[in-house]
Amino acid sequence: MRLAVFDTHRFDRAALDEANAGFGHALTYLEPRLEPQTARLAEGFPAVCSFVNDKVNADTLEVLTQGGVRLIATRSAGYNHIDLVAADRLGIRVARVPAYSPNAVAEYAVALVLSLVRHIPRASVRVRDWNFSLDGLVGVDLHARTVGVVGTGRIGRVAARIFRGFGCRVLCYDVNPDPEWERELGVRFAPLDTVFAESDILSLHVPLTPSTLHMVNAEALARMKRGVVLVNTGRGALIDSRALLNALKSGHVGAAGLDVYEEEEGIFFEDLSGQVLQDDVLARLLTFPNVLVTAHQAFLTREALNNIAATTLGNVRAFERGEPLDNEVRAEEVLRAASPVR
Repeated sequence: MRLAVFDTHRFDRAALDEANAGFGHALTYLEPRLEPQTARLAEGFPAVCSFVNDKVNADTLEVLTQGGVRLIATRSAGYNHIDLVAADRLGIRVARVPAYSPNAVAEYAVALVLSLVRHIPRASVRVRDWNFSLDGLVGVDLHARTVGVVGTGRIGRVAARIFRGFGCRVLCYDVNPDPEWERELGVRFAPLDTVFAESDILSLHVPLTPSTLHMVNAEALARMKRGVVLVNTGRGALIDSRALLNALKSGHVGAAGLDVYEEEEGIFFEDLSGQVLQDDVLARLLTFPNVLVTAHQAFLTREALNNIAATTLGNVRAFERGEPLDNEVRAEEVLRAASPVR
């Protein structure tokens, strides 16, 4: 099947080309992000492949429909960048990659925590200037710290297991607690307010839905311990960035590790080194020595890329053959997700 692959990078193409040897699709790689202005590039293609920062809204979907597109195979687990209600109305089916490598993202979240509590980025910068002083680099043990894991899907469960390996007390929040897994791993499920209030470290692993948008806002931050370490490898808009900025300035948040940012579209995955950064909030966050920002790379391992490519192309094959789309997402999921976070 002919597939237009938007927002592609070298790492995407290498993995997709290797996986496609077993599928035989006709892949056309397009550098622009998928949005209303670029959707016409997919004219004549029955399927397109999107990525996390594409803007697959109703306007984009209208253009895609006019061009003959009937499938969007997003090479991501999240689908908040796609208007599923509009897709359903227009008869476009949507398939995702529900699990590419939980280990990749969970391990990266823990790496961010370790980097922050042991001041590794600051230490690395110092020694490059031949400054070998240890003043200001006193860290803390992870052992016996209370870690809050918000969201216990595949990634959150791996993260909780790793933190337990460090000897941490792990509090978990999920809309669907699992008592059997809770007993097996030795963690404790608790209401979100309790997790926020008792955690020394918070790691976010929930999808972005209407109910989780800005779940970490000024009110939530005020309920957290002074000096809390906050890590987000989920979706940027889980955190109200301006509220986080204020909490960092006041010292209430001790450190933040952000692999995602709510206004990352048009910034992350791009080389802007020769330009002036126009996002004032992100620019301010980058000035804090206790903030570590990376450009949405938690997923970026060989294993994850290979799994993403194989699952994406498998979704396209199933659609082409008229087989069940096991990884399909529908508008009803958005409506179910709109229920309030408990």
